[in-house]
Amino acid sequence: MFVIGLTGGIGTGKTRVSEMLGALGAAIVNADLLGHRVYEPQSEGWREVVDAFGREVLTPDGEIDRRKLGPIVFGDPQALQKLNAIAHPKIYKLAEESIKKLAEQGREVAVLEAALLIEAKWTPLVDEVWVTVAPEQDVVRRIQERNGLDEEAIRSRMAAQMSQDERVAHADVVVSNAGDLNELRNKIQELWDSRVTAR
Repeated sequence: MFVIGLTGGIGTGKTRVSEMLGALGAAIVNADLLGHRVYEPQSEGWREVVDAFGREVLTPDGEIDRRKLGPIVFGDPQALQKLNAIAHPKIYKLAEESIKKLAEQGREVAVLEAALLIEAKWTPLVDEVWVTVAPEQDVVRRIQERNGLDEEAIRSRMAAQMSQDERVAHADVVVSNAGDLNELRNKIQELWDSRVTAR
């Protein structure tokens, strides 16, 4: 099975590309969704997060509240490191299991969609790294439309991420998302034909 690791900064079109690859026949493994499984109430990950950050990060019904946890970790590099040390190895293991299961089912292509693919050192799970990129002003506009955040909040999120240039340095394929959806779809179709089905 051929595994594509798909990553990219906020607002660069990673999810769109993932959907397009899915429509072409790839099985999608979404690291974000796996992350939710790591935090399921009473799981090992849940207990470790509560031990590290206290019960005040829980909702009244005992789930981890990402809106409470977010401000704690995004403003404090040590706290973020602590959370990543809990979550990343568990997400890696779940991703590894998902990919193995897909291979056993006879799937030919899988996509591991992960914003932190490079930072979390999940690249050993994939055969190629595809990075989505987009001009900064497009990213800001897209996130404003999608999340209603102001420009300052968006730029601080962008600054907290690995830079586009750093990601590109790890890429086997760079997917530029500077045009419209049709342009992006054509680009993905070309990549699929040249790099996936032609293998």
